[in-house]
Amino acid sequence: MAIALAPAALERARRFLASSPDALGLRFGVARTGCSGWGYVVDLAREEQPGDTITEQDGVRIYVDATSRPMVDGTEIDFAQKGLNQEFVFRNPNAAAECGCGESFTTDAAKAL
Repeated sequence: MAIALAPAALERARRFLASSPDALGLRFGVARTGCSGWGYVVDLAREEQPGDTITEQDGVRIYVDATSRPMVDGTEIDFAQKGLNQEFVFRNPNAAAECGCGESFTTDAAKAL
């Protein structure tokens, strides 16, 4: 299981975690949404869930649930600022297609679910 945080995402994650000392790390996964099927979810991990895979990069732990794992394995998370907008950017080698608005994606692994 490999999830990588680009330098800007790592810095943003550290700021999130510093503002919430009870958090264990980041929770990264997917949820059904949009026209392509799956959308990324990034939140603070407040507890470890059964089946979680935990990776760590430079002191930041990333928790991924078992359902999301095959769809996000190998993803690089970056953080971009464009004018007033700020957002996480995902480079997912498993994404087979994305919707036109960029809200959701599909993977070959998603066909099996």
